[in-house]
Amino acid sequence: MSANRSDNSQGDTGTRDITYDLLSTAYHLLQGAETASLYIADARQEGNEELVRFFTETKDEYQRRADEAKQLLARHLGNTQGRGGAAGA
Repeated sequence: MSANRSDNSQGDTGTRDITYDLLSTAYHLLQGAETASLYIADARQEGNEELVRFFTETKDEYQRRADEAKQLLARHLGNTQGRGGAAGA
């Protein structure tokens, strides 16, 4: 979708689209992990071990993907720094 957006799709923040995309993805994945924790507690309260397992696996996947997004962001920022910084790219 970002191909359809203008270079200034993030407003006047000076943040490149891909930087914003990685930050946003990591944030939303971490939010999903936090929400899954609530669902785990609900399933435990109900005594439903099948749902505890499902929500735990879901939380673990969110956390794994968030860690991957953070690593990609760090690499991306490192590459951007070498080319003169994010604002200039």
